[in-house]
Amino acid sequence: MSATQTVTCTSTSAPDIGYMPDYEKYLARSKRRQETEKLDQSLPKDFPTHLTGDLVWDSENIVGRYDWNYILTPENIEEINSALHHFKSLNEPMGKISPNTFPLPKLHTVLRTISNEVHNGFGFKVVRGLPVDNYTREENVIIYTGLSSHVAPIRGRQDNKWQGKPADVIVAHVKDLSHSCNSKDIPGPVVTADKQVFHTDAGDIITLFCLNEGASGGESYLASTSHVYNVLAAERPDLIKTLSEPWPFDDFAPTGDAYKLRPLLYFQPATEEHPNRLSIQYSRRNLTGYMDCKRSRNIPQLTEAQAEALDAVHFTAEKYAISLNFHKGDIQFANNLSIMHARAAFTDSAEKKRHLLRLWLRDPEFEWIKAPELKERFDRVYAGVTVESSVYPLEATIRSSNVAT
Repeated sequence: MSATQTVTCTSTSAPDIGYMPDYEKYLARSKRRQETEKLDQSLPKDFPTHLTGDLVWDSENIVGRYDWNYILTPENIEEINSALHHFKSLNEPMGKISPNTFPLPKLHTVLRTISNEVHNGFGFKVVRGLPVDNYTREENVIIYTGLSSHVAPIRGRQDNKWQGKPADVIVAHVKDLSHSCNSKDIPGPVVTADKQVFHTDAGDIITLFCLNEGASGGESYLASTSHVYNVLAAERPDLIKTLSEPWPFDDFAPTGDAYKLRPLLYFQPATEEHPNRLSIQYSRRNLTGYMDCKRSRNIPQLTEAQAEALDAVHFTAEKYAISLNFHKGDIQFANNLSIMHARAAFTDSAEKKRHLLRLWLRDPEFEWIKAPELKERFDRVYAGVTVESSVYPLEATIRSSNVAT
């Protein structure tokens, strides 16, 4: 299959699987399938038996190999303040923020090194120590966007409407809004205090900026897709084959019968210009539904093999993930094509409410080539975004629809 397809179909019986993975159900399904089915012991054609390199890591072997923290110095903060004052003096909209309008003569080199590390090294970096409380909300958004523009200058849309009108909403707020909206309008756990299971977003680089921590919980976790692949390729090659075949992704369209048909797992062999690339691209809610955003009835249900593979990816990622110890004033940059991420459930209090900002970025210098089946997914984020249509909300809102990005 050469491209993502949008199709309609009638559903079959559904496996017993929901958004929140159940380890006991996973073990029982795995045992049952291995006892009752003849499982393919070969990997898909051209898929490697084992991946190597910096992108392949787990929670034990990465410690001592890589320092993923960059601590902002007083000199860095002074330079950031100068860039903030410069941009504000231009009286331009935030869509105009760039390395030219938010100049960081010394920090620029550090941030370009971070982009290279995110694309070609271990896949992530955390910039720590921005003094959030020294700035207004608008200034924090400007600084976050300005710093990020030096890592990756292209920003993608995270919603296509603002206040009921067409727009490119560039910055998203990750915050518990479940107490102030109708549950049917909640698109996923991103706007609740629930656990977020391992998944990927829809941009090249996912960056999060912590404006405030909750009272407890909310830990941020990252896992190497390549390491997850190595474990499953060695132990259960049949699941690698299942992951590489087309899956029905619910698009949550109003008609309730449209879906995207594509794999979760992609491998692209090395070329003269690029090393081999392996990525997983999915959000679990588009395969299981979430809360009142139920999986549509008139599209194919997952198979038992797909249900097992989906849980296998999550529990393997969970086993080998690292916690980033993410705190107020930290900015996390992660390669969405080489890293899966998750979040622990959290609790807010009257004094401490967890609040992150999110950008989806692209750096044309180091950009990964994507599989053809992913073109529509990434075009939803980056195609046709303009300065004039860009919006940078200062407060958290529910996005305009449940359509997947």
